[in-house]
Amino acid sequence: MSDFVVTNAQLLNERVVDIEINDGRITTVASAGEGDPSAFDTDRRYNADGRLVTAPLIEPHTHLDETLLAGNPYWNESNTLEEGWRTSAKVRADMGIESYKQRATALLQWFLANGITRVRSHVNTGPEGLEAVDALLEIQEEYADLIDLQLVAFPSASLYDGDETKLDRFEESLEMGLDIVGGIPHIENTREKGVKHVQTIVELAEKYDKPLDPHIDETDDPQARFTEVLASETFERGIGDRTTASHVTAMHSYSNAYADKLIRLIADSGMSVITNPLSNAVLQGRYDDYPRRRGHTRIDELRDAGVTVGIGQDDVVDLFHSYGDGDPLKTAFVLVHYAHMNGHTDVPKLWNMLTEANASIFGVENYGIEAGAEGSLVVYNGRSPFDVLRTQSPRTLVVSKGRPIAQTEQSTEIVWNGEWTPVDFDRPDL
Repeated sequence: MSDFVVTNAQLLNERVVDIEINDGRITTVASAGEGDPSAFDTDRRYNADGRLVTAPLIEPHTHLDETLLAGNPYWNESNTLEEGWRTSAKVRADMGIESYKQRATALLQWFLANGITRVRSHVNTGPEGLEAVDALLEIQEEYADLIDLQLVAFPSASLYDGDETKLDRFEESLEMGLDIVGGIPHIENTREKGVKHVQTIVELAEKYDKPLDPHIDETDDPQARFTEVLASETFERGIGDRTTASHVTAMHSYSNAYADKLIRLIADSGMSVITNPLSNAVLQGRYDDYPRRRGHTRIDELRDAGVTVGIGQDDVVDLFHSYGDGDPLKTAFVLVHYAHMNGHTDVPKLWNMLTEANASIFGVENYGIEAGAEGSLVVYNGRSPFDVLRTQSPRTLVVSKGRPIAQTEQSTEIVWNGEWTPVDFDRPDL
């Protein structure tokens, strides 16, 4: 069945409503008490009791083929990108399709439990072969009824170091059916080759009629300036609105004059940007003494210029970032502190990044909590947008197209005045 009703749901705008879903679509969003829950079977009703409800969450940047490699068998001892690349390549050289699938499946289950029903994953096409591509294409098909999975061809290594097979494999992965053209120009040995790298991926995007989402300028080096090449190329070709620039952490090291010019170019091109606070909080600044930079892109200035800025988890329990459990609220919680977004007026901005911005980057149609939208939603164990971020509240229910697909029950008790007493983390009415 794809019919379901959620009553007494608090939306991000703090309106409390009843949400009716029929045939997998939202048909009614009425003020609480004005819906008709009696029209639904009792097992197709859920009382949110004033808890927050949003459209389903979206993960716009992760690496399913890298996940769960941390400590298995190696750790990243220096915690640098460079060691992550080297060690990850060494482990992946011996991995088969089933190993990739087992790891990716575990992370997808974590994502579902956290209310994520759409995932964009970068997939290595580098020197180890295309087993990861084969594995994730199989998963994409096997779990299509649960998760909408976009796959990005990611070379993870130089395309112009004299080994022509890397570029051949990269293009072959697009022919195999990967959805998006990725890239990593700042890994090239010279600026000239990095520019060529950008031009190559743009040409491939046009050739195969696919969107673009490269890792770009993920470094502390203020001389890494490939984002301007990407923005210029996509602007001139009219494909900026199909292009996402992931990371862009070098922007934190640019002069304000240059950053202003680049942000205007990004806005004019129509490109979107994804920031990945968890990974970049630990990977950037590794070459700094004090004061130590906390590498992330200029979120506030980009948003002020009209650029769509999404937020991704990037690496989860891998050789680049060994922590994580697939919860995007923890990513947002880090950004609250990491980007000085702890003001109350920042709460709507954070939720916009988690929902509308990520949906725009993913290309979701009919997204939101309104009549006609897809009948998918997430119920949180928290009573306001602020409090859900504050506590990183569990998802008590996840509904996809009218079908419940995940639920969480949580209870905590303490001994108080000699008795076991339930405790929640809601702010009391004082």
